Formats: sequence, C-alpha cells, structure tokens
Amino acid sequence: MDDIVARITHNLIGRLDGPMTFRLILQPIMAGILAARDGFRDARQGCVPYGWLLVTDGAARRLNIRDGWRSIRGVFFLALLVDVINQLIELRWVYPGEALIVAEILALAPYIGLRGISNRAARLWLRAQPARRGRGHQ
Repeated sequence: MDDIVARITHNLIGRLDGPMTFRLILQPIMAGILAARDGFRDARQGCVPYGWLLVTDGAARRLNIRDGWRSIRGVFFLALLVDVINQLIELRWVYPGEALIVAEILALAPYIGLRGISNRAARLWLRAQPARRGRGHQ
C-alpha cells in the first residue's frame, strides 16, 4: 500500500512540469468560466451558493449534482483525456485512478468552489444595480 501511495504522489507531482503543463492553467480557467456562468444564473434565480447547497440540501442533492455535472462534464472528460495522453507520453502507461484524481483537481474542485463564489459576487452586484440606476436618473 505504501508503494502505491508513493507512486501516486510521485506521479502527481511529476505532472507539474513537462509537456502539456498548459492544462494545469487552461482547464481550471475553463471550469471557472462555466462556474461563473452558472453562479450568476443561480444568483438571478435566488439560489443558495452551490457548494453549500450540496452540503445542506439532502433532498435536492441528486438534482443539484446532475445540474452541475451537465455543465462541467465536458471539461472533466477533457481533463481526463489530456491526463491519459500525458501519462502515455511521460510514463508509457495509464493509471486510471491517477487520471481521475487529476481531472477532479483540475475541473471539479474549481467548478464547485468558484460557482459559489460567483453566486455571492453576483448577488452583491445585483443588489447594487437598483441603487445605481436610481442615482443615474436623478
């Protein structure tokens, strides 16, 4: 078991340089763009921030996960595919578990975190809009 953990740690750290490192920036940015879009939509609909909703609303959790998955699945599968290609180039082997870990880190984690943050930012912005409109017409 220690050998497996050591290999995974070594391989994950090894992905920080070498070919295809652009994905370490590009894929979280893509996830962030989708999260911002969905977070603004959530704010307009008056929804609770996404991550908090997943934790607190057990009754609608499955529906909310499905909604988030619909938005992020393309970026997730792209992250998975790019990591598999990177493993073939660098390691000459594919470790599916490691590819899933990388895809989760590069796509799912930024999406969940940024969707909630963008929801909160959008709510603040939407609250300020009527006040700004009113000042401009005086």
